[in-house]
Amino acid sequence: MDMILRNGKLPSGESVDIGLEDGRIRAIEPHLAISAAQEFALIGKLVSPPFVESHIHLDSALTAGQPRWNQSGTLFEGIEIWRDRKQFLTLEDVKARAIATLKLQAQQGVLFVRTHADVSETSLTALKALLEVRDTVKDWITVQVVAFPQDGLYGSPGNLELMEESLKLGADAAGGIPHYEMTREDGVQSVNRIFELAQRYDRLIDIHCDEIDDDQSRFLEVVAACAVRSDLGPRVTASHTTAFASYNNAYAFKLMGLLARSQINFIANPLINITLQGRTDTYPKRRGVTRVKELWQQGINVSLGHDCVQDPWYNLGTGNMLDVASMAVHVCQMTGQDEIAACYDMITTNGAKTLALKDSYGLEVGKPANFIVLDADSPYDAICRRATVTHVFSRGKLLVQTKPAEVKWE
Repeated sequence: MDMILRNGKLPSGESVDIGLEDGRIRAIEPHLAISAAQEFALIGKLVSPPFVESHIHLDSALTAGQPRWNQSGTLFEGIEIWRDRKQFLTLEDVKARAIATLKLQAQQGVLFVRTHADVSETSLTALKALLEVRDTVKDWITVQVVAFPQDGLYGSPGNLELMEESLKLGADAAGGIPHYEMTREDGVQSVNRIFELAQRYDRLIDIHCDEIDDDQSRFLEVVAACAVRSDLGPRVTASHTTAFASYNNAYAFKLMGLLARSQINFIANPLINITLQGRTDTYPKRRGVTRVKELWQQGINVSLGHDCVQDPWYNLGTGNMLDVASMAVHVCQMTGQDEIAACYDMITTNGAKTLALKDSYGLEVGKPANFIVLDADSPYDAICRRATVTHVFSRGKLLVQTKPAEVKWE
């Protein structure tokens, strides 16, 4: 073995030694009776698959306050601010901020990231920059890039052509924003066209879907129906779906059956959803997060994302996925032990399923040695205390090591 980690604790609670060789996990056993050139004594610390950031916008990350702050805190003011900021994007600007954000995420245990790139500008600067970033960082973090028409697929002349050009340039997934199209008909047409393009270019699909409080915004059913008809379900993701929280229960329960049949994935972004949504409400004020608990109870795959880190929509955020999971525990009222464990899955294994990672992810013998060690003894403990990620192993090598804060009483 090249490396052995002694006495780690798996999320299941099992104490194990883990042996690594040639960048892969070669053994997971209660005790390995061999030695290695490099060994780590974990002393019962939690060993976990790495965190998965299912939904972020790296092209806008770290731009909070540029050119002005979002004073209303609404989605739509954020879009207007970004429309102004993106007029000054350069490849160097986007790449520098994206890599800085990825480093911030990686040091906190994130090794797989799906980012959206705004493809509503003719220069496609954001997309081209993030494609370059994807290749630059591939030796230590995996990045997927979604071609995302922030202004709508039919919001401006030429946007449809820009989407297709983005897929030709190498975007990993086709995105959309049907609720932001000018009409309901445009929104439905945009979903249909996204599926057509994804099939033509063999791409994944991730659609910003019904990110609004309007209980009549019902593009989720369109996405699910397209997934059923195309048989693409597991390759399709509906992000946000905050309007789902405003649907009447009769419609929501009927819809849930279609969603289960469709096999699509869901991504909730509880930090940003709870911040942006419900802004027009007085009281009672809506929570603004999709029906995470109910989707999970139906066996539907749900993962979690930051969406934003210090940008026009959310001027906070540090890239810590435990913050995201903790917010989900609270706002989705998932405080039972099984529910807390499920929220941990939503930032690890569920995210891997959303990103269709398959053979490249997992704490299993034969898989690439991508995993993290936390200063905790269980997923519950990790979320409860926002435990420090002490070690990040990427491709069988130690990438980052962090010491937990030390408290000294005088």
